[in-house]
Amino acid sequence: MYLCFQACPQILQSTDILVPAGIVRPITLRAVNLPQPQSGQKNYECVFSIQGKVQRIPAVRFNSSCIQCQNTSYWYEGNEMGALPVDFSIVWDGDFPIDKPSTMRALLYKCEAQRDSCGLCLKADSKFECGWCLADKKCLLKQHCPSPEHNWMHHGRRSVRCNHPRISKIQPSTGPKEGGTRVTIEGENLGLQVKEITHVRVAGVRCNPVAQEYISAERIVCDMEESLMASPPGGPVELCIGDCSAEYRAQSSQTYSFVTPIFNRMRPEKGPVSGGTRLTISGRNLDAGSAVTVFLAQEKCLFVRRALREIVCVTPASTSGSGASSIRLFIDRAEINSDLRYVYTEDPTITSIEPNWSIINGSTSLTVTGTHLLTIQEPKVRAKYGGVETTNVCTVVNDSTMTCLAPPIVYTKRQAPELGLHPDEFGFILDHVSSLLILNGTPFTYYPNPTFDPLGNAGILEVKPGSPIILKGKNLIPPAPGNARLNYSVMIGGTPCLLTVSESQLLCDSPDLTGEQRVLILVGGLEYSPGTLHIYSDSTLTLPAIIGIGAGGGVLLIAIIAVLIAYKRKTRDADRTLKRLQLQMDNLESRVALECKEAFAELQTDIQELTNDMDGVKIPFLEYRTYTMRVMFPGIEEHPVLKELDVRATNVEKALRLFSQLLHNKMFLLTFIHTLEAQRSFSMRDRGNVASLLMAALQGRMEYATVVLKQLLADLIEKNLENRNHPKLLLRRTESVAEKMLTNWFTFLLHRFLKECAGEPLFMLYCAIKQQMEKGPIDAITGEARYSLSEDKLIRQQIDYKQLTLMCIPPEGEAGTEVPVKVLNCDTVTQVKDKLLDAVYKGIPYSQRPQADDMDLEWRQGRLTRIILQDEDVTTKIESDWKRLNTLAHYQVTDGSVVALVQKQVSAYNIANSFTFTRSLSRYESLLRTSSSPDSLRSRAPMITPDQETGTKLWHLVKNHEHADQREGDRGSKMVSEIYLTRLLATKGTLQKFVDDLFETVFSTAHRGSALPLAIKYMFDFLDEQADKRQISDPDVRHTWKSNCLPLRFWVNVIKNPQFVFDIHKSSITDACLSVVAQTFMDSCSTSEHRLGKDSPSNKLLYAKDIPNYKSWVERYYRDISKMPSISDQDMDAYLVEQSRLHGSEFNTLSALNELYFYINKYKEEILTALDRDGYCRKHKLRHKLEQAINLMSGSS
Repeated sequence: MYLCFQACPQILQSTDILVPAGIVRPITLRAVNLPQPQSGQKNYECVFSIQGKVQRIPAVRFNSSCIQCQNTSYWYEGNEMGALPVDFSIVWDGDFPIDKPSTMRALLYKCEAQRDSCGLCLKADSKFECGWCLADKKCLLKQHCPSPEHNWMHHGRRSVRCNHPRISKIQPSTGPKEGGTRVTIEGENLGLQVKEITHVRVAGVRCNPVAQEYISAERIVCDMEESLMASPPGGPVELCIGDCSAEYRAQSSQTYSFVTPIFNRMRPEKGPVSGGTRLTISGRNLDAGSAVTVFLAQEKCLFVRRALREIVCVTPASTSGSGASSIRLFIDRAEINSDLRYVYTEDPTITSIEPNWSIINGSTSLTVTGTHLLTIQEPKVRAKYGGVETTNVCTVVNDSTMTCLAPPIVYTKRQAPELGLHPDEFGFILDHVSSLLILNGTPFTYYPNPTFDPLGNAGILEVKPGSPIILKGKNLIPPAPGNARLNYSVMIGGTPCLLTVSESQLLCDSPDLTGEQRVLILVGGLEYSPGTLHIYSDSTLTLPAIIGIGAGGGVLLIAIIAVLIAYKRKTRDADRTLKRLQLQMDNLESRVALECKEAFAELQTDIQELTNDMDGVKIPFLEYRTYTMRVMFPGIEEHPVLKELDVRATNVEKALRLFSQLLHNKMFLLTFIHTLEAQRSFSMRDRGNVASLLMAALQGRMEYATVVLKQLLADLIEKNLENRNHPKLLLRRTESVAEKMLTNWFTFLLHRFLKECAGEPLFMLYCAIKQQMEKGPIDAITGEARYSLSEDKLIRQQIDYKQLTLMCIPPEGEAGTEVPVKVLNCDTVTQVKDKLLDAVYKGIPYSQRPQADDMDLEWRQGRLTRIILQDEDVTTKIESDWKRLNTLAHYQVTDGSVVALVQKQVSAYNIANSFTFTRSLSRYESLLRTSSSPDSLRSRAPMITPDQETGTKLWHLVKNHEHADQREGDRGSKMVSEIYLTRLLATKGTLQKFVDDLFETVFSTAHRGSALPLAIKYMFDFLDEQADKRQISDPDVRHTWKSNCLPLRFWVNVIKNPQFVFDIHKSSITDACLSVVAQTFMDSCSTSEHRLGKDSPSNKLLYAKDIPNYKSWVERYYRDISKMPSISDQDMDAYLVEQSRLHGSEFNTLSALNELYFYINKYKEEILTALDRDGYCRKHKLRHKLEQAINLMSGSS
């Protein structure tokens, strides 16, 4: 990309660039700001891409606004396209493209392609300059036609006509003699304008051209007049172009015939009053003419299709009720009548459905009774659930009975309720009978699908021939009223078996088979194969063998009984323990499986929901001053540099002005900084503070601040190499003033880039993390969450919760203005208030909206009852020394409840008067003693918060890990905590798109058409220059310097702290997730290989597969920047001066100088001594000037 400060070179949009194929000619283009190539640079070239082949042509720059691709010819293969749009670009110095409009193309064309007749040639756009060459009978350019003065026909000549018109097709080829048939005539050379068509006759009958349907040279559409003959003969189509001389006259080889359509049968003969019956009318010549209309009485039958012997249409609803209706048929202007009558009958009705239930998969048999069912051609049964409609087929048995297969429903949750669920709609599609689409009678019920356990181990069960087979399962008999049951079929090796069905198993008498036989269970359209039976046959034994086996078995049995009796007492306790452990292990296994399924399902469903929720979010950017202050002085809201300095003595202002002059002397400033850094008491915090105060004081002279920064960085590099430190450690930590100044420098100069480009994906990532975290439980005390990227902040146990939708009345709002807000029943009251405020004040900056602590949450029940919900009140549960925060579940708040946010005020809820407090509390306690049902809870009105007891510890969802209740012992209620780490993967997958978008924006040199910020290119070039000076050729070192300079010093800080850029609130769980993203960002910029194993930190493992891809982005980004033209110091200075002009008044310079003077005062002797030692400082008497400032300051104090 070409970088410039004021204007970029670009090609201007021009009219069509027409290039005839095979013709040598130049292409001239208009442009602006075309640079003159310098010595050593390659000249301009035009690069065309034609059918995948690249053609490079030298170009000549006439001046800064004109360039010409030199004489050459262009060609494309094939004649399938008359014109081919060709992409092209103008490049200079080998591979630098000049910007041009993205839609700008050259149009490469051939006159003869797709124009093989005179008419097609002359109808081509005149801009192509194509004409018909009479000598060659081809469409050619003028220069390619011999004797063009006589042989070349083109638009420029008067009254141009193509001779020898030809008719290739007429449609239709038959029609009624009454006329009105619209005939389409296709061919070639059929005139260039409709007015040239002077004579059209079809089988001797006049046909009038329709101008709107005419296609120049290719198609004539005309309307037939009535034939005056009683039995007109057929004949060809004749037409003339201009005059009817032989060379302008055409006659078709195809003939047109006049026919008389008739109809004499129909089926069916009757249908419902609501219509929708597919009616077939049979006869002869029914495909004649161009238009057909069927009327039942006065209503039009909806046309479907027709052929020679039949017409199909869909009957309309009858406007006159049931009864016979006449049938009239119109083909063009011919009316065909018949004695046939179509009978409208009463609409069908449905009186009962047996059974009125099915399983979720449907396809179980239903018997439907009603009336007039035989009139329906294709009856269907329908159901709608969750917005998805499904249907299934029905078969009519007689006029009052039909059988249907129940429609399935789409149920996306993990497990359907055992007691069944009702579809949103259930009914029948019976042609156009709308009254039965939704039945309002007995509700239809769907029960869970039956499921079956696998046979034996690994799906194989060994059995003897003829022995019963038990197939275990769940939901085998739905708990539906009545005697109807599911119809099971069990096939063993293709042979059915006799069944006995119970609630949890099928008992099957196996057929007389041997060998391996597959078991297949069929029910309601479902097919289950629980496994394979291995049926083995008995072997024949001799009598002695049987006696021997019997004797041996008897001895063995006696021995076993003796051992069991002896061991019985000792093993009884062990058996009980084993059973208990087995139950606990089974419970653990099922919970582990459930957790894994939940994580997988969440990963698949959360991504789309989250993307949809993010649409249309407004970005609350902080203004420049607040943004820079939060980076330079984090955690300090009211810093002195934002205020006017209170100067009561004139000497102070004089002293600070003198100090300012000294700071603008480069040698003084460098000496000042180096002296401070040499002092042991000059802490890391002091270094950062001085760097930020200097940048604030020099905001008005950014070009000078940049010169000083470059010198400090050069000194830092030199010092790093002198101390024999590894070069890669440079800029790694903030151990010098220069490093913090570099952070502040990028903060100032990348503000616009953040607002225009990188801010959006960063804000979207923050919002995505916040929304995803809040979809699951978050512990209000520990900050741990169900959804997290950080292992440290992950809730490692199962929390049962349910999503509720509350109708929130905003502050100052009234009834009817409720906003629906999704919360969790395990949320504390403060968490609920935060979510309500987020929804009500969506799009409003965090600092401009009320805070949760300033609001009360009212639960409104009816007009009179209002309950204030609080995190702690007299209903708070206390167990031993643990007090649990109140949640919505604690208050038994239900889905759809109305709540209101109201300003906290002195009221009956929090008045301090002790008498009122005691009386209200005792009344509340008596309520608590006399009623404990949910209904009585709703009647409690005021919520008094008593004095808190000392010594209790608060908890919300999880207690502290050191708590005694959490120790080993209760194994049955615990699970291996590492199983919950799958939630990290699910959360990562949901947020992946937002992380990718941010990284891709940061590591890209092109951002929506705007150039890479100059500061980045300038600083990277400076680091490369320093490496060249010190003969550092290791690419890893250069890569690391750039990574430590920009990504580490600026981007990581912004990613971890989005509140520096936006007016938002960052919670602890959001901070933990952003820290994982920031660590991934740092790893992506590193050149070292991270060897990962099972003991590696989870945040490293989480993005292990993504980091190699991100690393390639970083390397490409650094490589692209290095290839860009260097920025001159003059251009950079001009840019920095402009930045100073825009933001020079953001900070109070005198206040910043006054803060900096603190360090002059603290290290006065050391600084004066350093000024004495330096020759330049002595020559310019800098010590004397500083002493003047010191004396003025001390005099004023």
